[in-house]
Amino acid sequence: MLIDLETPVLPLGTWVLDFGDLLLGAAGGAVMLLVLLAVLTWRANRAGRQHAEADARRQSEMEQQLSSFMRAQSEMAGWLKSMTESSASHQSELSRTLNERLDNVGHRLGQSISSNTERTSQSLAELHERLAVIDTAQKKLTDLSGQMVNLQDILSNKQSRGAFGQGRMESIIADALPKGTFDFQATLSNGNRPDCLIRLPNVDAGLVIDAKFPLESINAFRGEKDPAKKKAVAARVRTDFRKHIDDIASKYLIAGETQETAIMFLPSESIYADLHDAFEDVIQRAFRARIIIVSPNMLMLAVQTMQAILKDAHMREQAGVIQKEVSSMMQDVHRLRERVLNLQRHFGQASKDFEEILISSDKVSKRGLRIEQLDFENEADALPAPKKARARRAS
Repeated sequence: MLIDLETPVLPLGTWVLDFGDLLLGAAGGAVMLLVLLAVLTWRANRAGRQHAEADARRQSEMEQQLSSFMRAQSEMAGWLKSMTESSASHQSELSRTLNERLDNVGHRLGQSISSNTERTSQSLAELHERLAVIDTAQKKLTDLSGQMVNLQDILSNKQSRGAFGQGRMESIIADALPKGTFDFQATLSNGNRPDCLIRLPNVDAGLVIDAKFPLESINAFRGEKDPAKKKAVAARVRTDFRKHIDDIASKYLIAGETQETAIMFLPSESIYADLHDAFEDVIQRAFRARIIIVSPNMLMLAVQTMQAILKDAHMREQAGVIQKEVSSMMQDVHRLRERVLNLQRHFGQASKDFEEILISSDKVSKRGLRIEQLDFENEADALPAPKKARARRAS
């Protein structure tokens, strides 16, 4: 084993002896060796004491730290126990609260589901009802569309259209006027047959109503957008209406047999409105020819006026009958009064008879009382009393 000569062996203050120094000083003698050994021994003892003291201090510190650690561990155990108990209490309270809330939520959820189910059932029932109504309305619309197609087919044919207009006019008149005041298709003295002849009261001449339905020219006028073509279509409308006006004036206005004015019935409010809006000259021509053009509403108004006239005339005709009936009723009232007076007299006589019967019964009662009491001495004095009472009643 090789020894490093520069290895420090003995520190002496700021000077440190190494093996080299010791080897060099070996020749210094035994004293130096003894001194060195003494120093080394002292140093070793001193180092041992220092180590022992340091170990003792470290042990004391370790004991203190251990004691502190044990106290901390005890405190930690108590804190953990307290935390465990508190956690268990909080967990129990939390579990109870959660259970209550879950119960409430479940109850509310059940009520909500029940309410929603009820509302859904009600909504479905209402929906079924509305669907049934919609189905019914759709069926009616389908039927109506079929009827509209049939009406369109009717209006596309002149004869069918004329029959439609005449039928509408007849329904208005038949619903408002009494039977016997009008005739449909009546034959005039010139052989012509107007659609309707109304007989007015107190006059021999009848009022003529004829239905016309010039639909083709009006539809062409409505659908035409070109101004030049529309002017030509308007001339066609005027021609058609003038022909109808002249036909009514020439065929149905007969002096002494019909009124001086006739009515041309248009079974369409829209055609009547278009005529007044765009063909004022046609209306003026009809007035000059003593022809009144009316729509269904205007005809109903005219018929209601005729109905009032007929009702007034009927009341005038029945005035004599009414007067006779009133006179008979007054005679019946006079006879009733006489019979009531006779009955009153009979009641007066009956009342008088009842009073006399009561007087006789009083006498019988008093006489029976005296007989019962065997009192016959005052009989003569007691008898005149009823006469005096009768005299007072008579007065």
